[in-house]
Amino acid sequence: MPTRFTPILLRSDNFTPTVRTPWGGKKIINKYKALAPLSEDKKKYEAVGESWELSVEPDFPSVTRDEIALAEILASEPEKMLGIEAEQGRTTTALLVKLLDAGENLSLQIHPSSDYKGLGEGETGKAECWYVIDHDEGAGIYFGLRPGVDESLMRSRIEAQGEVSKLLYFVPVSRGDLFVIEPGTPHAIGKGVTLLEPQFVLPGHRGVTYRYWDWNRRYDEMGRVQAVGGKPRQLHIERALAVTDWSRTGEFLLDACYFDSGRAEIDVGAALAQLCGPEGEAPVKSSCLRAARLTGSGSLPLPSWNALGALTVIEGAICLGEKEDEIRVVAGQTVAIPACLSDIPIHLQRCHAVLCAVHASRQGR
Repeated sequence: MPTRFTPILLRSDNFTPTVRTPWGGKKIINKYKALAPLSEDKKKYEAVGESWELSVEPDFPSVTRDEIALAEILASEPEKMLGIEAEQGRTTTALLVKLLDAGENLSLQIHPSSDYKGLGEGETGKAECWYVIDHDEGAGIYFGLRPGVDESLMRSRIEAQGEVSKLLYFVPVSRGDLFVIEPGTPHAIGKGVTLLEPQFVLPGHRGVTYRYWDWNRRYDEMGRVQAVGGKPRQLHIERALAVTDWSRTGEFLLDACYFDSGRAEIDVGAALAQLCGPEGEAPVKSSCLRAARLTGSGSLPLPSWNALGALTVIEGAICLGEKEDEIRVVAGQTVAIPACLSDIPIHLQRCHAVLCAVHASRQGR
């Protein structure tokens, strides 16, 4: 347990198993974690769908290189570690940050709000954002309903095992694109897209995802596609339809929930760009999440968010702190920055990184 407040460098190999993410690709393991320290077991992974970069969820909790649980560190001094979250009565964080790589299309899915009455014990809804860091040519996302799509049409298409994806907009993506995915929004990440995904998940709860449709795929017991003899993944059709906001059409969402931040420039001076946040502070509004991009080389201040930050390095490196206590974070690593350290010295080295946090919201405790 640390005796003073310093950035908390987290283990880089908090990967989900293939059976949980059968759609996983090879960019995380072969490209974005190429310089990060991995255990011998995780080095053998051929594909990685998700890397949980910062997490206090019990299924895939973050730990330090010394195997100390992040949740334990946060609970030791919540006021200093969590800032605004501690003021809301939390002793751990609602922030969950993942790297996600879609080697195949993800299921068409939706998240409920945290006040949805159909949630079970220990379950919560969630909000999230997608920051695109890589993509194959022509790759994109499925985001928001096409005009005229209602519950009856969606239900009939699902029951007929038709092409349900055609009821949503397909949006080609570019590096630096940001999308805010609020509860009630139908969505799917398309094949060939790699992104950073901050989420808001109430502490002590499991964030819920309901699947409408999974491309009529079948899988074997190891999560591999098996067209003959395989079994489909579990769907949650009734609940997915029940929590759908039928007013959230693609055109409206792109106006309100999309920001093109441009390709990261790592060969110029240091720069910080707000991506999403509360009203008046960023180009795209999120009900409960913040994100900012750090690029280039040189020194710059961190934003004063009074919240635990998750700083994920995508390219290059970042040095935090004074020389005698400096922590170097390389591509593929994430460091948790306590709320009380917003003034810590930070120096970028041909860097592309994203800082994520939560902010005060109506999402509850």
